[in-house]
Amino acid sequence: MDYFIVVVATVAGLYFHGWLYVRMRRWMDRDQALSLAGADPQKRVYMLQKLEQARVERVKRKELAGWLEREAAGYPG
Repeated sequence: MDYFIVVVATVAGLYFHGWLYVRMRRWMDRDQALSLAGADPQKRVYMLQKLEQARVERVKRKELAGWLEREAAGYPG
């Protein structure tokens, strides 16, 4: 029974760690997109849409910053 408790606690801790890591990466990506938008509310919405598009297109993390900068430069407003 002791081993079961250790295994459950370890698995739960690893799962929580992974979940937290993914959430933090998403928060950082969102913050980066919003920082590129500045104070313009319409551009903020546009950049969040582009961030979602990057997720759908599976833009690699190393390429995301440049990809978002290009999309911000191409803002039609």
